[in-house]
Amino acid sequence: MEDLIPLGPEGRAILALESATVTGHTCKVVRLGGGPPAIDSLRARVAERLELAPILTRRLGGSARESGWVPHEGFDVAEHVGPAPADGPVDHAGLLALVAHLFEQRLDRARPLWQMDVAALDDGGSALIWRIHHSLADGTASVRYARALLWDEGPEARMTPAHAIAAHAGDEARRRAHLAGFLSREYARGERSSPFDGTIGTHREVAFAAVSLAELHDAARALDGATVNDAVLTIVAGGVARWVRARHGDLGTLRVRVPVSLHHEGDAAANRDSFFAVGVPLNEPDPVARLRAVHQATRSRKAAHDAQYHEELMRELSGAPPLRHLLARLDRSPRRFALSISNVPGPPAPVSVLGAPVVHLHSLAEIGERHALRVCALSLAGLLCLGLCADPDVVDRLDLLAESIAAEARALLAAAGVRQESAWPT
Repeated sequence: MEDLIPLGPEGRAILALESATVTGHTCKVVRLGGGPPAIDSLRARVAERLELAPILTRRLGGSARESGWVPHEGFDVAEHVGPAPADGPVDHAGLLALVAHLFEQRLDRARPLWQMDVAALDDGGSALIWRIHHSLADGTASVRYARALLWDEGPEARMTPAHAIAAHAGDEARRRAHLAGFLSREYARGERSSPFDGTIGTHREVAFAAVSLAELHDAARALDGATVNDAVLTIVAGGVARWVRARHGDLGTLRVRVPVSLHHEGDAAANRDSFFAVGVPLNEPDPVARLRAVHQATRSRKAAHDAQYHEELMRELSGAPPLRHLLARLDRSPRRFALSISNVPGPPAPVSVLGAPVVHLHSLAEIGERHALRVCALSLAGLLCLGLCADPDVVDRLDLLAESIAAEARALLAAAGVRQESAWPT
């Protein structure tokens, strides 16, 4: 079929995960200061720049033999950018409820799979609630789309034409040896059941938190030469431990899946997420000891290039559907990982939309069957914004979990002697 962009294996796998309870999209919540932007002006901004993200004008199509993204005839930006379904300005609790309600809704497969709703806030600001199907974009790609379509500074560079994905370099024998080691590490079963292993429904609850990015970075480096990613895993695990301890007692080690973006410059793939999984000790109350355990675990996984090997393995099994299906089932097992935590870099400097400063930039990702909690971290200048999504019938009081994560961050900074100057809004 002419002008069809084939759907990659990642996209097909994500679409296949959709069910009566899983919608399969991601969401960016762009909170703006100042007055809300005029809908017509926002539509004009997006329409003017859509050539920098042409995939957003395509819908699912093709045939059973070859499916992919095809041009959507009669594309109208007004169908994708509009006011949120809210009666007047909403407060913080109302915003969380609105985001959760929209997150539960399915995107229309007959149109391009994204939607941006604009909500007025009672503090005079506004929020852009931007849902994008995960088959269309992973965390890295969606941040790139925001830079291309929304920020006043405009895109730093025009998108390049599609390029073939570079072949994996390295010695074949060494690669196969590393791949065998990856299978041993990655597909080991956890010893305990997951506290988030429950039957999920169609309802969602969301919560936000924000911590100082620079302070967290300095604390992790000072305490153990660790990274911000290690610190994020440490504070999330500490917050989860409080929630788990109050409801289930001590559970030992929480096996956490850490998504890793595999995008390269010039890469045309919309979704290039892979991952590795590490064990995080929940019974360790000392945030410094927990950070050191996390750092040691992630360092060994990165040195072995396990995220790359996982992606290669799934690609190589694309011609063997039974084996790929088996590994996909293993991937989703709650005994293999209990919680997925992603950390994607956002704008390194302050940004604005139509003159309104972006004060928070939160990311949300869909939960999965038997994985009723998902945590996303997204940086914005000096802040690290956290977005939590859960099924409220399995994970109650998500707001307290978000507050516990912020408290763990403060404890880690105090242990490092980092001066805490940030107000840390939520």
